[in-house]
Amino acid sequence: MSFCPHCAAKLLIEIPTGDNMPRYTCGACNTILYENPKLVVGCVAEFDGRILLCKRAIEPRLGYWTVPAGFMELGETLAQAAARETLEEACATVTLGSMLAIVDVPEASQVHVFYRGTLTDGRYAAGDESFEADLWAPDNIPWDEIAFRSGHIALKQFLAQKEARIEQLHTEIALRNRRE
Repeated sequence: MSFCPHCAAKLLIEIPTGDNMPRYTCGACNTILYENPKLVVGCVAEFDGRILLCKRAIEPRLGYWTVPAGFMELGETLAQAAARETLEEACATVTLGSMLAIVDVPEASQVHVFYRGTLTDGRYAAGDESFEADLWAPDNIPWDEIAFRSGHIALKQFLAQKEARIEQLHTEIALRNRRE
């Protein structure tokens, strides 16, 4: 970022008075630009004991499988974002359950939030960002082909909690290059 979005003056990087982090600041209009983590929201959706996964048709991780998830839009609730992403990526409508997991992804400056969900009518298809969508039996999930560590965590938690017949919110930090 080089120029102020408010007045077009050249931005500086400095620690503003009363702050402790370097920020983009504008000497002309005194604007401080705060860069904060992005929210990614998704859904582990189930139908007849099988879990909905999408094969990514976009980078990053083109060709890998993922639970439907994506960036939250302005004006949305977390639940609305999870339902919208499931519709966009898998053409599926879901009834959302409780929140399943919050995964911090510090290397990407993101926080990933996953809900439990149930396909409302069992219908799904590949959306614009997916090569395909399919329902997978838990024993057949392609674990080595799951796109992101956060999705791996959410899927594992969903299955473990279902087997234990509990529902609790799981929190974890996803570290790069670490897979279970």
